[in-house]
Amino acid sequence: MRHADRPTAEEQIHVAATPEQVWPLVTDITLITRTSEELVHAHWSDPDGGPAVGRTFVGTNRNEYFGEWQTTSTVTECEPPAVFAWCVGDLDEPNTSWRFTVRPDGSGCVVSQWVKLGYGPSGLHLAIRSMPDKEERIVARRMKEFATGMRANLEEIKRLAESG
Repeated sequence: MRHADRPTAEEQIHVAATPEQVWPLVTDITLITRTSEELVHAHWSDPDGGPAVGRTFVGTNRNEYFGEWQTTSTVTECEPPAVFAWCVGDLDEPNTSWRFTVRPDGSGCVVSQWVKLGYGPSGLHLAIRSMPDKEERIVARRMKEFATGMRANLEEIKRLAESG
C-alpha cells in the first residue's frame, strides 16, 4: 500500500439506539479527544452554532514523532442524522478526509467511521520523504493507527448512546 493509492480504512459498530440519539455524538468534535492517542483538543473556529457544511474546527494533535501541531478541518457533509464528514487542511488537497455515517438497523443503528488519505501536506509526507524505502510500512502503520482510533471512537459512541 502506497500513499499515492490514497488508501482508506473503515470501522463500524451496531448501537442499540436510534440514529437521532447517536447523531449528537458523531457530530461532537470533542468526543474523539477522549479516545484518541493523537487528537488532544478540538474546538469550533466560531463557537456559535452547531455542525454545518462549511464550518471549520481546529484540532490540536500530539504524537511522539512530530510533537504538537494544529490542523484546521472543514465540514464537507452534514445530513442529520445520517452523514457527518470533514476534510483536514485544504479542501482541494486535504491531507485526510473523514466521515461518520449512521443508518437504521433493526433495533438500533450501524455507525461507521471512514478515513481516506489525501495528498495535502502532513507528517506522513515528511516521514515518507525521509525514508522512501519504507513508504509501504509507514502507510500501513498509519492506516492501522487510524483503524484502532476509529474503533475506540465507535466503542465510546456505543457506550454513551446505550447508557442514555
